[in-house]
Amino acid sequence: MFIDTHAHLYLPQFDQDRDEMIRRAFDAGVNRIIMPAIDIKSIEAALVLADQYDGLYVMSAIHPSDVKDATDRDFEHIVAFCTHPKVVAVGESGLDYYWDRTFDEKQQDFFRRHIRLSIEQNLPLVIHNREASEDVVRLLREEKRAHPNGERLRGIFHCFSGPAWVGEAALDLGFHLGLGGVLTYKKSTIPEDIAHVPFDRLVLETDAPFLAPQPRRGKRNEPSFLLWVAEKLAEVKKVSVSAIAEITTKNAEILFGIPPLEPKEF
Repeated sequence: MFIDTHAHLYLPQFDQDRDEMIRRAFDAGVNRIIMPAIDIKSIEAALVLADQYDGLYVMSAIHPSDVKDATDRDFEHIVAFCTHPKVVAVGESGLDYYWDRTFDEKQQDFFRRHIRLSIEQNLPLVIHNREASEDVVRLLREEKRAHPNGERLRGIFHCFSGPAWVGEAALDLGFHLGLGGVLTYKKSTIPEDIAHVPFDRLVLETDAPFLAPQPRRGKRNEPSFLLWVAEKLAEVKKVSVSAIAEITTKNAEILFGIPPLEPKEF
């Protein structure tokens, strides 16, 4: 059994076969899937899916690329969603300096808000980081030091792709590394970057429908493809795939506070 800790099942790329896609995941042993938020509508859509299928969970946040037009009222909704029983994390939040540098200050402001929210709600924080590693690490350190309950801060560096110093900083901050399709790419340096990362700090993800693993690279990604990531991690760490399943599933269960769930037909 596996847990996909990051998949956008509500996006339109799945509109034509969403039920079949979820069935394929469950049949493949990916029996729990956690859906990150992009904006308010995405959280609402994810909660609808979580009500329809056992094993689906939701995050609450505004994606850094979407905070450009976000308001204080939007963030109030983010806070309110955190009380829903199916919401198990704050995310995805962070910084994205790749697409648009015109609102860096607002991105940083909302990232700080999300960090504080995760601490105050005692929920893990799932971080989006694109070309912003120095500021992501700096803001996390500042907020952790400043908050009286800063020791609660924990979560995942989503789509970890190196370099090694970012992984070391994440571990030092109490975070896990989320490994997805990029791990399987032929020129990936992630195997070297995670060589000494303890097993109990690794979780698996797909980021579906994005970043499909090497055998499906360039195609739509989906949670059932998580097995290719697990196989690659097993090769890197020189253990069995079943060991990777057991370890990463336990890590995710503890981190997100979700109970074990036996696979079943639906």
